[in-house]
Amino acid sequence: MLNAIDKYYLNQSEPTKGCLLALRKIILDFASDITEEWKYSMPFFYYKKKMFCYIWFHKKYEAPYIGIVEGHKIEHPVLIAEKRSRMKIMLIDPNEDIPVETITEILRTASAFY
Repeated sequence: MLNAIDKYYLNQSEPTKGCLLALRKIILDFASDITEEWKYSMPFFYYKKKMFCYIWFHKKYEAPYIGIVEGHKIEHPVLIAEKRSRMKIMLIDPNEDIPVETITEILRTASAFY
């Protein structure tokens, strides 16, 4: 039986599903002490047992994104805050190559706050 996290990924249509699964792998492979949990009805990633980032789909831009919990502490040209006070997001185009180096750079910067 599939858990809620696996159902979330598998219920997406392509190319979003492949993009989200790749983002999941990038985040989980970033550090050995990252764990994934189902929180707020979305895949949430914890670093050293603290909320780190999450993956979601932006309805307005019709694109997946990574939400960075401590994003307000990070200045990076690809991160946008919108109306969020704490978190910033990085939109990902599922039809383009995933910017792995940029994602890793942002995760590295964010991990310094833990």
